[in-house]
Amino acid sequence: MNESPEKPSPVDMVCAEDLVLGYGANPILKDVNFCIHHGEIVTILGGSGCGKSTLLKGLIGLLPPSRGRILIGGKDVSSPGHADDLAAARRNIGVLFQSGALIGSLTLAENVALPIEEFSGLPGDLIADIVRMKLDMVKLSGFADYLPSELSGGMKKRAGLARAIALDPEVLFCDEPSAGLDPVTSAEMDELLLELNHSLGITMIVVTHELASIETISHRCIMLDRSARGIIAIGTPQELKSGSEDPRVHAFFHREALPNS
Repeated sequence: MNESPEKPSPVDMVCAEDLVLGYGANPILKDVNFCIHHGEIVTILGGSGCGKSTLLKGLIGLLPPSRGRILIGGKDVSSPGHADDLAAARRNIGVLFQSGALIGSLTLAENVALPIEEFSGLPGDLIADIVRMKLDMVKLSGFADYLPSELSGGMKKRAGLARAIALDPEVLFCDEPSAGLDPVTSAEMDELLLELNHSLGITMIVVTHELASIETISHRCIMLDRSARGIIAIGTPQELKSGSEDPRVHAFFHREALPNS
């Protein structure tokens, strides 16, 4: 089941209204409705093939919806004729890709500087100061001249995070930030996301299937289901873990096999 659309308000940073997303005639997600409020950390979760990555691509403008609207900061960034709003929204969002997506031939400082150089028009010495500050925020001081190949997996994720927040975005999208990390490094990434949320007030939308991360960082969760082709639950981790009567939600949060699966 899907919740009825929430009316966007001044505190809503990201809203989906009657959203349909897919590749071709058969939608992967349909009739998706939700709003994410300013300063929230919302995790998007669900089993394999449920549409988590598809929803993320739609929200950041890489996959145009077949129907419905996406609003970021109250502006429609998805409908035809709103290209200017999409361009403006993209300058106000950051994206941490699953792999980090660093350019291997550039140092960490050069990677973080790229979006600042492209969009800010600031002089080089000021850009260098900003880069140092961003690397310090993700605990990579002293690694500015390192190449990505010289870093561990966790350090690459943090470097990608530094680049994602280089332009001080109001909204940060994270695609599986803990994927491929050991439990200790994953916990450190969770703590870093919480620190940035608290100190900078960044609204975060995090795609993940890691239960420990979901319970640690989420203000609310949006759970997708493959057979439903949409949302089956929205709530806090505790509400979904302890209060949901949907067997799919219960199975996910309790790491149980579904009956007759």
